[in-house]
Amino acid sequence: MTTASTTRLHVEVHPADATQPAVVMLHGIGGSAESCAPLAEHLAAGGVATAAVDAPGYGRSADPAATGDVVNDVIDVLDNISSDRPVVILGTSWGGVIAMSVALRRPDRVAGLILADSTRGSGTSVEKAAAMRSRITELREHGASVVAAARATRLTAPEADPEVTEQVRRSMSSVRVPGFTAAAEFMAATDLGPQLTDIGCPTLVVVGEHDVITGVDESRLLAERIPNAQFRIIANAGHVAIQEQPADVAALVVEFLKELS
Repeated sequence: MTTASTTRLHVEVHPADATQPAVVMLHGIGGSAESCAPLAEHLAAGGVATAAVDAPGYGRSADPAATGDVVNDVIDVLDNISSDRPVVILGTSWGGVIAMSVALRRPDRVAGLILADSTRGSGTSVEKAAAMRSRITELREHGASVVAAARATRLTAPEADPEVTEQVRRSMSSVRVPGFTAAAEFMAATDLGPQLTDIGCPTLVVVGEHDVITGVDESRLLAERIPNAQFRIIANAGHVAIQEQPADVAALVVEFLKELS
């Protein structure tokens, strides 16, 4: 594994077969590039090049600027790590919303999308937007460790490996207020529903069968509205399917890449 940096973002790179598109991985609102490590390792073992990005204000990336645009930040990453060819973007939850936004803004940079336990955004209703923004207040008042202890078990399947749940808790405990605030505001302001039919690249939607955060129905909706999207349910997984069942998700990713070629 190597590391790379753009102007603002830290990226964990696993180089591999240069004959197929790299897979750029975007984490969820409570994660970081480290959350993508188990899947990245499985993909690297199969010869798939990956790049896991710390979003602004997460992991080793700088805090977001007041006028920051995470979608443009990710496009900058794509230009830096794969300037000569489009990439596949794999986004979990919030990361999937960013991935779709990139594909809509710069379709020339995206060869395919893999949306894991994702959503249209939290701007689909006033209530959902308010609930997302209330999490900013919760984080500021109680701190990341308390929030993580209360929420981590909801992100994994009922029979999840305790070590995976502990990894999720540790990751959430490291969330910083500036990064989370920008992420939550992005989600609260976003409803990609009307634009899903404009996504023109091949798309694979995967979701854990026990996902109670964004839910199976939301992922199924994405797959139904994005033209020709594939839909797969990951057994024995919750909202963090890429961490709970990385081998199963990796197999689907490899199959998807073969279809692209």
